[in-house]
Parts: sequence; C-alpha cells; structure tokens
Amino acid sequence: MSPLLRRAAQLLMLALVQALVLVASAGTLRWVAAWLYVGLYVGLIALASVLIVPRHPEVVEERSRGRAGAVDWDRRVTTALGVASMSILAVAGVQHRWGWPPPMPTWLVALGAVLLVCGYAVVVAAMAANPFFAQVVRIQTERGHLAMTGGPYRLVRHPGYAGMTLSALGSALLLGSVWALLPWACYVALVLVRTTLEDRLLTEQLPGYVPYRQRTRYRLVPGLW
Repeated sequence: MSPLLRRAAQLLMLALVQALVLVASAGTLRWVAAWLYVGLYVGLIALASVLIVPRHPEVVEERSRGRAGAVDWDRRVTTALGVASMSILAVAGVQHRWGWPPPMPTWLVALGAVLLVCGYAVVVAAMAANPFFAQVVRIQTERGHLAMTGGPYRLVRHPGYAGMTLSALGSALLLGSVWALLPWACYVALVLVRTTLEDRLLTEQLPGYVPYRQRTRYRLVPGLW
C-alpha cells in the first residue's frame, strides 16, 4: 500500500472509531453535536489533504509510518494522549446520555466549533512549514533533519502541539460538555510533558535547534510558555 493510501486509511479509521465512541457513550444516534463534530473532523482532513498532499508528499509519507522509530518514552506518552483524546468524546457522550448538569451555553458550543477549526488550521500550517512533521518524536537522520524556523515556528517551537491542544478544547465545547474538560486537562498535562521531553531531545540531537531555541523563546504559547 502506498504511503498516501495508508495514511488515508489511518485517518478514516480514526474518524470511524471516534464516531463509534460518541454513539456508544451517548447511547443514541440522535445527537446533532456529535455528527457535527464528525463532519467537521472529516471535512478538515479532506481540506488538509488537498493543501498538503500535492505540496508536501514527504509529510504524508512520514506520518503514515505511525509509531515506527519512536523513542520509548514517546510511545507511552502518545498512547496516553490517545486515551485522553478519546476520553473527551466518551465523557461528553455520557453527559449527553444522562443529562448531567451544568448545560453548555450555545455561544460556548459555537466557540468550540471555531476553536476546533482554528486549532486544526495551526496544525496544518505547521505541517506545511515543516517537512519533518511526524506523528512521533524521532530524529530523521536519513532525511537530513534540521530545525524548522518558518511559518508558525517563528512564534513558538511546537505549534503542532499548540494546535492539537486548541482543537481538543474545541471538541469538548462543541460537544456541549463541561465534564469533558476534565480529560482535556489531562490531555494538556500530557502535551506539556511531551513538549518538555521533546524539547530536551531536540536540543541534544537536532542540528540547528540550539540557536533556534535561543531565538524562539516559547514552546507553545507566545509570551507564556
């Protein structure tokens, strides 16, 4: 299977799993927010494919590798991130099923859709600026891996993680779940751990990263961290 088809299959499978988690936890197919979430997710994947595949096929090929070549600690962290991400959907579904208070204001649900799209846009911008954008932490020596400094990397050192965190928050809000903010907080904590460990590894092993780190002070949020 070609890297493009393999990556498409991975993303479609993920979308299917997310839909199943939402339906199973909510106990119903009649949940507009859930289908809006799935529709947005699939639409964003399709749009990202149109933007990235023709211009940066090497990114698609790299991301199709999955966890191959990942350092040991990153395998554990990415597994935990996956659990936290699915927990956001599951908790939102359970809250919808049982009608747990408090209700989410409509304006927050709408804001969630905006944050989901904006966060994904940041991730796509990071992919476009970084031909070494991978699913896992690894130094791609076989491809002449260097520190990237363009696009959103001018603002923070890990814009992909920043975008993912924003999208995860948007998911909880879009699904109308205050309780889903609890697994989202766990997700944020894991992102902070992964960012710190990756930053340490890149500082030690990636050519050009030390001067880049000196110029670009912040990891995820400009002016904060």
